[in-house]
Amino acid sequence: MDKKASFVLIKALSQALGIRLWSSTKDLLPIILVIAFFQGVVLQQPLPDVIGVLEGGVLVVLGLTFFIQGLEMGLFPIGEQMAHALARKGSIFWLLTFSFALGFSTTVAEPALIAVSEEASSVAAKGGLIGTDNESMNRYAMGLRLSVAFSVGVSILIGVLRILKGWPVHFLIIGGYVLVMVMTIFAPKEIVGIAYDAGGVTTSTVTVPLVAALGVGLASIIKGRNPLIDGFGLIAFASLLPMIAVIGYGLIIFGAS
Repeated sequence: MDKKASFVLIKALSQALGIRLWSSTKDLLPIILVIAFFQGVVLQQPLPDVIGVLEGGVLVVLGLTFFIQGLEMGLFPIGEQMAHALARKGSIFWLLTFSFALGFSTTVAEPALIAVSEEASSVAAKGGLIGTDNESMNRYAMGLRLSVAFSVGVSILIGVLRILKGWPVHFLIIGGYVLVMVMTIFAPKEIVGIAYDAGGVTTSTVTVPLVAALGVGLASIIKGRNPLIDGFGLIAFASLLPMIAVIGYGLIIFGAS
Protein backbone atom coordinates (compact mmCIF):
# COMPACT_ATOMS: atom_id res chain seq x y z
CA MET A 1 0.00 0.00 0.00
CA ASP A 2 1.49 3.40 -1.04
CA LYS A 3 1.60 6.51 1.11
CA LYS A 4 -1.39 8.11 -0.57
CA ALA A 5 -3.62 5.08 -0.01
CA SER A 6 -2.44 4.86 3.61
CA PHE A 7 -3.23 8.53 4.13
CA VAL A 8 -6.73 8.09 2.67
CA LEU A 9 -7.35 5.05 4.89
CA ILE A 10 -6.15 6.84 8.03
CA LYS A 11 -8.25 9.88 7.17
CA ALA A 12 -11.37 7.73 6.65
CA LEU A 13 -10.83 5.92 9.94
CA SER A 14 -10.23 9.22 11.75
CA GLN A 15 -13.45 10.67 10.37
CA ALA A 16 -15.41 7.55 11.32
CA LEU A 17 -13.98 7.57 14.85
CA GLY A 18 -14.65 11.31 15.13
CA ILE A 19 -18.29 10.86 14.18
CA ARG A 20 -18.61 7.90 16.56
CA LEU A 21 -16.90 9.86 19.35
CA TRP A 22 -19.33 12.74 18.98
CA SER A 23 -22.26 10.30 18.86
CA SER A 24 -21.11 8.60 22.07
CA THR A 25 -20.70 11.97 23.77
CA LYS A 26 -24.27 12.94 22.83
CA ASP A 27 -25.56 9.57 24.07
CA LEU A 28 -23.90 10.05 27.46
CA LEU A 29 -24.77 13.75 27.78
CA PRO A 30 -28.26 13.19 29.33
CA ILE A 31 -26.72 11.00 32.06
CA ILE A 32 -24.09 13.65 32.78
CA LEU A 33 -26.73 16.38 32.97
CA VAL A 34 -28.93 14.37 35.34
CA ILE A 35 -26.02 13.61 37.69
CA ALA A 36 -24.86 17.25 37.59
CA PHE A 37 -28.38 18.54 38.31
CA PHE A 38 -29.01 16.30 41.31
CA GLN A 39 -25.51 16.80 42.67
CA GLY A 40 -25.52 20.57 42.33
CA VAL A 41 -29.19 21.56 42.66
CA VAL A 42 -30.86 18.88 44.77
CA LEU A 43 -27.98 17.72 47.01
CA GLN A 44 -26.13 21.06 46.69
CA GLN A 45 -22.80 19.34 47.16
CA PRO A 46 -19.66 19.45 45.03
CA LEU A 47 -18.39 16.31 43.39
CA PRO A 48 -16.09 14.43 45.78
CA ASP A 49 -13.36 13.92 43.18
CA VAL A 50 -13.80 16.20 40.19
CA ILE A 51 -10.57 15.15 38.44
CA GLY A 52 -11.37 11.45 38.89
CA VAL A 53 -14.92 11.93 37.63
CA LEU A 54 -13.72 13.81 34.55
CA GLU A 55 -11.06 11.20 33.80
CA GLY A 56 -13.61 8.42 34.24
CA GLY A 57 -16.07 10.21 31.96
CA VAL A 58 -13.47 10.56 29.23
CA LEU A 59 -12.58 6.87 29.52
CA VAL A 60 -16.26 5.90 29.33
CA VAL A 61 -16.75 7.96 26.17
CA LEU A 62 -13.63 6.51 24.56
CA GLY A 63 -14.52 2.98 25.60
CA LEU A 64 -18.06 3.27 24.27
CA THR A 65 -16.76 4.78 21.03
CA PHE A 66 -14.25 2.00 20.35
CA PHE A 67 -16.69 -0.69 21.48
CA ILE A 68 -19.49 0.36 19.12
CA GLN A 69 -17.02 0.89 16.28
CA GLY A 70 -15.65 -2.60 16.89
CA LEU A 71 -19.15 -4.08 16.81
CA GLU A 72 -19.91 -2.49 13.46
CA MET A 73 -16.56 -3.45 11.97
CA GLY A 74 -16.16 -6.95 13.40
CA LEU A 75 -18.88 -8.68 15.39
CA PHE A 76 -21.94 -7.76 13.34
CA PRO A 77 -20.39 -8.74 9.98
CA ILE A 78 -18.96 -12.02 11.25
CA GLY A 79 -22.26 -12.95 12.91
CA GLU A 80 -24.20 -12.39 9.71
CA GLN A 81 -21.53 -14.10 7.60
CA MET A 82 -21.57 -17.24 9.75
CA ALA A 83 -25.36 -17.33 9.68
CA HIS A 84 -25.28 -17.12 5.87
CA ALA A 85 -22.61 -19.81 5.59
CA LEU A 86 -24.39 -22.24 7.90
CA ALA A 87 -27.73 -21.67 6.18
CA ARG A 88 -26.16 -22.31 2.76
CA LYS A 89 -24.55 -25.46 4.14
CA GLY A 90 -28.06 -26.79 4.63
CA SER A 91 -27.35 -28.62 7.89
CA ILE A 92 -29.91 -27.83 10.58
CA PHE A 93 -27.86 -29.81 13.10
CA TRP A 94 -24.79 -27.60 12.74
CA LEU A 95 -26.86 -24.43 12.64
CA LEU A 96 -28.62 -25.31 15.88
CA THR A 97 -25.36 -26.47 17.45
CA PHE A 98 -23.72 -23.19 16.54
CA SER A 99 -26.71 -21.26 17.93
CA PHE A 100 -26.51 -23.04 21.28
CA ALA A 101 -22.73 -22.72 21.48
CA LEU A 102 -22.89 -19.02 20.62
CA GLY A 103 -25.49 -18.30 23.29
CA PHE A 104 -23.68 -20.34 25.93
CA SER A 105 -20.19 -19.00 25.28
CA THR A 106 -21.13 -15.33 25.02
CA THR A 107 -23.18 -15.51 28.22
CA VAL A 108 -20.52 -17.28 30.26
CA ALA A 109 -18.15 -14.47 29.30
CA GLU A 110 -20.69 -11.72 30.03
CA PRO A 111 -19.12 -9.30 32.55
CA ALA A 112 -22.49 -8.27 33.99
CA LEU A 113 -23.42 -11.91 34.71
CA ILE A 114 -20.06 -12.57 36.38
CA ALA A 115 -20.54 -9.53 38.63
CA VAL A 116 -24.13 -10.43 39.55
CA SER A 117 -23.21 -14.08 40.24
CA GLU A 118 -20.38 -13.06 42.57
CA GLU A 119 -22.62 -10.57 44.38
CA ALA A 120 -25.39 -13.16 44.69
CA SER A 121 -22.99 -15.69 46.21
CA SER A 122 -21.76 -13.10 48.70
CA VAL A 123 -25.29 -12.18 49.75
CA ALA A 124 -26.33 -15.83 49.98
CA ALA A 125 -23.34 -16.54 52.21
CA LYS A 126 -24.15 -13.61 54.50
CA GLY A 127 -27.75 -14.80 54.70
CA GLY A 128 -26.66 -18.26 55.79
CA LEU A 129 -28.02 -19.97 52.70
CA ILE A 130 -24.63 -21.33 51.69
CA GLY A 131 -21.26 -21.71 53.38
CA THR A 132 -19.15 -18.62 53.92
CA ASP A 133 -15.97 -20.27 52.64
CA ASN A 134 -14.64 -19.36 49.20
CA GLU A 135 -15.25 -22.83 47.78
CA SER A 136 -18.98 -22.74 48.58
CA MET A 137 -19.36 -19.21 47.27
CA ASN A 138 -17.45 -19.95 44.07
CA ARG A 139 -19.45 -23.13 43.50
CA TYR A 140 -22.73 -21.25 43.96
CA ALA A 141 -21.64 -18.41 41.64
CA MET A 142 -20.42 -20.82 38.97
CA GLY A 143 -23.61 -22.87 39.18
CA LEU A 144 -25.61 -19.70 38.70
CA ARG A 145 -23.48 -18.64 35.72
CA LEU A 146 -23.68 -22.05 34.06
CA SER A 147 -27.45 -22.27 34.59
CA VAL A 148 -27.97 -18.89 32.96
CA ALA A 149 -25.50 -19.62 30.14
CA PHE A 150 -27.12 -22.98 29.39
CA SER A 151 -30.57 -21.38 29.32
CA VAL A 152 -29.40 -18.65 26.94
CA GLY A 153 -27.91 -21.32 24.67
CA VAL A 154 -31.24 -23.14 24.63
CA SER A 155 -33.13 -19.87 24.09
CA ILE A 156 -31.02 -18.96 21.03
CA LEU A 157 -31.51 -22.49 19.70
CA ILE A 158 -35.29 -22.13 20.09
CA GLY A 159 -35.16 -18.67 18.53
CA VAL A 160 -33.29 -19.95 15.48
CA LEU A 161 -35.72 -22.85 15.18
CA ARG A 162 -38.55 -20.30 15.31
CA ILE A 163 -36.99 -18.43 12.38
CA LEU A 164 -36.61 -21.65 10.40
CA LYS A 165 -40.18 -22.81 11.10
CA GLY A 166 -41.85 -19.38 11.01
CA TRP A 167 -43.45 -19.70 14.45
CA PRO A 168 -45.08 -16.49 15.79
CA VAL A 169 -42.79 -15.00 18.41
CA HIS A 170 -45.55 -13.61 20.65
CA PHE A 171 -47.05 -17.03 21.39
CA LEU A 172 -43.71 -18.34 22.65
CA ILE A 173 -43.01 -15.21 24.70
CA ILE A 174 -46.46 -15.21 26.33
CA GLY A 175 -46.19 -18.92 27.14
CA GLY A 176 -42.74 -18.40 28.64
CA TYR A 177 -43.84 -15.58 30.93
CA VAL A 178 -46.86 -17.58 32.08
CA LEU A 179 -44.44 -20.35 33.07
CA VAL A 180 -42.25 -17.81 34.91
CA MET A 181 -45.25 -16.57 36.92
CA VAL A 182 -46.30 -20.10 37.84
CA MET A 183 -42.76 -21.05 38.88
CA THR A 184 -42.47 -17.85 40.95
CA ILE A 185 -45.30 -19.06 43.18
CA PHE A 186 -43.31 -22.13 44.21
CA ALA A 187 -39.82 -20.64 44.02
CA PRO A 188 -37.76 -19.84 47.13
CA LYS A 189 -38.00 -16.14 47.95
CA GLU A 190 -34.21 -15.90 48.06
CA ILE A 191 -33.86 -16.73 44.36
CA VAL A 192 -36.77 -14.81 42.77
CA GLY A 193 -35.05 -11.42 42.64
CA ILE A 194 -31.84 -12.93 41.28
CA ALA A 195 -33.81 -14.83 38.65
CA TYR A 196 -35.57 -11.71 37.42
CA ASP A 197 -32.30 -9.78 37.29
CA ALA A 198 -30.67 -12.64 35.36
CA GLY A 199 -32.91 -11.86 32.42
CA GLY A 200 -31.40 -8.40 32.19
CA VAL A 201 -27.73 -9.13 32.69
CA THR A 202 -27.67 -11.69 29.88
CA THR A 203 -28.68 -9.09 27.30
CA SER A 204 -25.59 -6.96 27.65
CA THR A 205 -22.45 -5.92 25.78
CA VAL A 206 -21.15 -9.28 24.56
CA THR A 207 -24.32 -11.29 23.91
CA VAL A 208 -26.62 -8.86 22.15
CA PRO A 209 -24.50 -7.90 19.10
CA LEU A 210 -23.66 -11.45 18.05
CA VAL A 211 -27.14 -12.83 18.72
CA ALA A 212 -28.85 -9.97 16.87
CA ALA A 213 -26.49 -10.38 13.93
CA LEU A 214 -27.21 -14.11 13.86
CA GLY A 215 -30.97 -13.59 13.74
CA VAL A 216 -30.92 -10.88 11.10
CA GLY A 217 -28.38 -12.71 8.95
CA LEU A 218 -30.34 -15.95 9.12
CA ALA A 219 -33.70 -14.35 8.32
CA SER A 220 -32.21 -12.42 5.39
CA ILE A 221 -31.04 -15.55 3.58
CA ILE A 222 -33.98 -17.91 4.22
CA LYS A 223 -36.66 -17.67 1.57
CA GLY A 224 -39.95 -16.35 2.88
CA ARG A 225 -38.46 -14.75 5.99
CA ASN A 226 -38.38 -11.04 6.68
CA PRO A 227 -35.28 -9.80 8.56
CA LEU A 228 -37.34 -7.10 10.31
CA ILE A 229 -40.16 -9.41 11.36
CA ASP A 230 -38.37 -12.73 11.80
CA GLY A 231 -34.77 -11.62 12.42
CA PHE A 232 -35.43 -9.98 15.75
CA GLY A 233 -36.84 -11.63 18.84
CA LEU A 234 -33.83 -13.74 19.76
CA ILE A 235 -32.90 -11.28 22.51
CA ALA A 236 -36.36 -11.70 24.04
CA PHE A 237 -35.71 -15.42 24.42
CA ALA A 238 -32.28 -14.68 25.87
CA SER A 239 -34.01 -12.60 28.56
CA LEU A 240 -36.84 -15.02 29.25
CA LEU A 241 -35.28 -18.45 29.64
CA PRO A 242 -32.63 -17.39 32.20
CA MET A 243 -35.42 -16.48 34.62
CA ILE A 244 -36.85 -19.98 34.25
CA ALA A 245 -33.40 -21.55 34.61
CA VAL A 246 -32.42 -19.59 37.73
CA ILE A 247 -35.74 -20.32 39.43
CA GLY A 248 -35.21 -23.99 38.62
CA TYR A 249 -31.66 -23.75 39.97
CA GLY A 250 -33.06 -22.24 43.17
CA LEU A 251 -35.61 -25.02 43.51
CA ILE A 252 -32.80 -27.56 43.28
CA ILE A 253 -30.47 -25.74 45.70
CA PHE A 254 -32.92 -24.37 48.26
CA GLY A 255 -36.09 -26.40 47.63
CA ALA A 256 -39.63 -25.13 47.15
CA SER A 257 -40.91 -22.39 49.44
